[in-house]
Amino acid sequence: MSTFTPPAPPAYAEAGPGVKAAKVVTEVLAPAHLVVALLLLVGWHSTRSLAGVGWGLLAGAFCGAVPLVFVQLGVRRGRLSDRHVRVRRQRLVPFGASLLSVAGGAALLRALDAPRDVSALVAAMLCGLASVLVVTVWWQISAHNAVAGGTVTILLLVFGLPALPSVLLLLVSGWSRRVLKAHTCAQLVCGTALGAVAAALFAVVR
Repeated sequence: MSTFTPPAPPAYAEAGPGVKAAKVVTEVLAPAHLVVALLLLVGWHSTRSLAGVGWGLLAGAFCGAVPLVFVQLGVRRGRLSDRHVRVRRQRLVPFGASLLSVAGGAALLRALDAPRDVSALVAAMLCGLASVLVVTVWWQISAHNAVAGGTVTILLLVFGLPALPSVLLLLVSGWSRRVLKAHTCAQLVCGTALGAVAAALFAVVR
């Protein structure tokens, strides 16, 4: 079992320019943010209307908003180190709660006959989150890069070559996590690969 524990990052006011930039990128590209944005894009694409955006919002509530609120409450009560949960052993409960929330969202979307692409995307997210949770039991894989890798893969599957610039999201996310010493290079690479493989489920079930 890994004993790797990333150091607490310096406060924003005390950090150098590079670390400040990395902290901003880490916040902007947080998993919950990417998940909600991706669901809105795929939701819109599934119907080419505001109805699709509505389906994306519904899915985003279960896949992004609820997990984020759970983590924020944990931080406020002193049970979690920070909103990115840098301590591996603390990740199991919020990841498990997130898994239940995503599973509930997947069941509801299926019951309501949501657009196929939205349901398929939530199924892929459920698979990816379950995989990250399993690995987290013994190793601190990068959730940031897992979600970034999955996001880029989904965008390429849905929008094709025009989405190729989204690869920059993955590179910038990995850079920020490395600058903040949140993960080793291996944890970043494996997170990216896991996210991409889980996202491939989207192509199978859509």
